[in-house]
Amino acid sequence: MRTDTIYALSSGGGRAGVAVIRVSGPKAGTALATLAGTALPPPRLATRVRLSDPESGEPLDDGLALWFPKPASFTGEDVTELHVHGGHAVVAGILEALAKTTGLRMAEPGEFSRRAFENGKFDLTAAEGLADLVEAETSAQRRQALRQLHGELGRIYESWRERLLAALAHREAAIDFSDEDLPPGVDAAAKAQVIEIEREIADHLRDDRRGERLRDGLLIAIIGAPNAGKSTLLNKLARRDAAIVSATAGTTRDVIEVHLDLGGYPVIVADTAGLRDGRDEVEIEGIRRARGKALDADLRLALFDGEAWPARDPHTAELVDDGTVVVVTKSDLKKPMPPLEVDGHRAVAISAVTGAGLDALLREITGRAAALVGASTSPTLTPALTRARHREALEECRAALKRFVAAEAERATPELAAEDLRLAARALGRITGRVQVEDVLDVIFRDFCIGK
Repeated sequence: MRTDTIYALSSGGGRAGVAVIRVSGPKAGTALATLAGTALPPPRLATRVRLSDPESGEPLDDGLALWFPKPASFTGEDVTELHVHGGHAVVAGILEALAKTTGLRMAEPGEFSRRAFENGKFDLTAAEGLADLVEAETSAQRRQALRQLHGELGRIYESWRERLLAALAHREAAIDFSDEDLPPGVDAAAKAQVIEIEREIADHLRDDRRGERLRDGLLIAIIGAPNAGKSTLLNKLARRDAAIVSATAGTTRDVIEVHLDLGGYPVIVADTAGLRDGRDEVEIEGIRRARGKALDADLRLALFDGEAWPARDPHTAELVDDGTVVVVTKSDLKKPMPPLEVDGHRAVAISAVTGAGLDALLREITGRAAALVGASTSPTLTPALTRARHREALEECRAALKRFVAAEAERATPELAAEDLRLAARALGRITGRVQVEDVLDVIFRDFCIGK
């Protein structure tokens, strides 16, 4: 347990009906008793208190206090929560009063959560899930973050680690007691266990980065020839004038991105420069960026001008593949004649003016998004990876396991094979925070808000 006591506003900043101020540490109870001028309330029972400045006695607010004695608290330490009116003057006055209490200091970003981790309230994967839950903007992101916060991902990694440690123990027993009569088949059982874990990790890594895509947002690039209706479609999806729409070809020179919630999935829709042979240096650079964005995107919307249909812009057609939704625009000006497809890829006809076809297009985009990230939120499937940190550690673990299997096949030095098992278990332990995590704690928790 730490000896200092920290405090901070734990609810959002700005004016609000209610604000929550959290105090954690050995003097959390003293701080509450000092500001309220009364004995501590019963644990975990919201109690009305009148808070005053400990030096001047000036009234600060009339609110609720909750007292959580250690270890049954968020941080595992003594914790006080003050639920007060959310006006700036009230919050500032209470924070100033806490600052006057000896032994208290303002919390650093993520320090409450870091103390909870250090006191064994949750592992690092759950801490990262909490951070993702605070930042979640869509229902799918919320579901994924909750699964991680509740420990589903951490339990998988810890299960693999425990099985590896058991295999390591068997291998070390065979080394240390080679002259003893150990049970038959110990080495074979350990090797079989390692091979099975390596296979499970390989399957886990083969997730097409669904969890990371959901956490960061799917990138959808709108591509097409000049005046194909790209900026107009972006504005319709965003429900605001995010991009300039003009009859002049080549208006969009740079990439314009808009963050949206489509069917509960976070997406970043990018409007790009019209694809054609560039007329000047600026347009050529814009087209280069458009192609780059199209190739980097998780999904492309390839727009073809309905007035010219069935003629197809070749610059756009060459980018159509299985990761593309083909869209024929301006169906109000000219009804596109079948077949509505490009190189075997079915097209959706829309009119941004009348709204025709937009619902069908949204359903198609949402369905594609669900296919790309939906498995990471399904309660019946294994939780998906959400961070590059996890992926790197798992790749390191898998490499060590493959070295172990190869060493076994070559009948290499038993001590070296055992060291590979030890390295594999250590890599898994770094994900959950079991071993060697001091170098990553600051990186993980500094991204939290103050008061979290």
